[in-house]
Amino acid sequence: MTPARDSDATDRDAADLDGDFGFAEPSTDQSFENALAKARDGSRLSVDDAIELLATGTDADGIDPIRKEQVLELADRRRRETVGDEVTFVANLNNNVTTACNTGCLFCNFKDSAHAFEADSDADHAGFTKTPAESRAIVEDALDMGVYEVCSVSGLHPALALNEEHHEILRSYDDPESAVNYKPPARYATDPGTYLEQIEAMSVGGIHVHSMTPEEAYHAARGTDWEYETVYRELADAGLDSAPGTAAEILVDEVRDVICPGKIRTGDWVDAMEGAMAAGLDTTATMMYGHVETVAHRAEHLGVIRDLQDRTGQITEFVPLSFIHQNTPLYRHGVVESGPSRDEDELVVAVARLFLDNVDHVQASWVKSGDAHGLKLLNCGADDFMGTILSEEITKRAGGEYGEYRSFDDYVEMITAIGRVPVERSTDYRSRRRIDPDDGPHGPRLGPRADGTPMLSDRSNEGPAPDGDSASADD
Repeated sequence: MTPARDSDATDRDAADLDGDFGFAEPSTDQSFENALAKARDGSRLSVDDAIELLATGTDADGIDPIRKEQVLELADRRRRETVGDEVTFVANLNNNVTTACNTGCLFCNFKDSAHAFEADSDADHAGFTKTPAESRAIVEDALDMGVYEVCSVSGLHPALALNEEHHEILRSYDDPESAVNYKPPARYATDPGTYLEQIEAMSVGGIHVHSMTPEEAYHAARGTDWEYETVYRELADAGLDSAPGTAAEILVDEVRDVICPGKIRTGDWVDAMEGAMAAGLDTTATMMYGHVETVAHRAEHLGVIRDLQDRTGQITEFVPLSFIHQNTPLYRHGVVESGPSRDEDELVVAVARLFLDNVDHVQASWVKSGDAHGLKLLNCGADDFMGTILSEEITKRAGGEYGEYRSFDDYVEMITAIGRVPVERSTDYRSRRRIDPDDGPHGPRLGPRADGTPMLSDRSNEGPAPDGDSASADD
């Protein structure tokens, strides 16, 4: 079971790390040229091939710029052959329920110590916990703006349980706090409700609810012998439509032992994903890279994703997540000096396109990369450009600088500027609408209350403009 850990413990753990973890450097008997030839021919790449392409050859240190461009060119061609020139995006809202968490991940600055949320605590914190009623009100307001997806990823609040039966099971432990990371809702200033209540609250007006990561599913089953499929079926009955494959970080346990020792192992992540799929849910898959892992670990991670998709076919998109380092314990204690370079970002997207031959869609992130670099990634193999988001809390609290919101007009302007076709899509990509750039102003039309009206027309977006200057977008 995942033990309770506070933020001080997280900092102490990070401070104890010396940055030398004994990870093997990439070693392969495959040459870069052989891997490139296989990619050019459309042959399925091996993990060793992926290592070669991610490293631009293991025969020399550093990224070779000429070889890198060869990989990017092939990936962009593969993207064009697979999905064409459309760039998709979604009208969505983030509604994260709580920042309360005791897991102690060393890459995270989203969480606040759960102890600070207790009713008798006088600890200062900037976190939040929303009741189901508050979540419902947020989603209702978003529906009126034309939003049709709500994405919810939250901390592992000790009082959150799947349902009332789960509360009873957790209370039955002799020492539930240490045994199963549980304290009853009455201990806290705000009762977060149950997972089922939160999902049901957000599932209103025909909106698509995208929530319950493998880590959250583990939390929703802790202390029981419930199968992941059972948990996800109950969540689906409450209104869950799809599950995000986040909490993946790097799916290699020696890496997880360093950056998130309190989280589920690689095998548990895969089991949870398969449970969600067995319950009939589509999923996404992610990789959070650029911290302590090597390119070999990145390649192994891609291998886990591809194998899972071979067995299930229910991963709709792959989402590379560039590590944002500024406010994290790993950076504060000198374990890492920065996140990945832009060259690394480009190669991860490109190799994902070439290696994941069974996943159609690869996402570029303006939240992580900004507009200009995000657009560059769309020419490295990516074909999706995230969504409107409205409120982004996880990357921002880690030190992200690129704002929390993009309008449809922003998307149309950026996508057409690189000669691609802007397309509004549903979460599962099954509904799509090409947008005429000349028929503005632009707003969502796929949502149950969407009529093409621009979203939040009087809201400005803070963050650097594509040229790096500070600017506002009049949306």
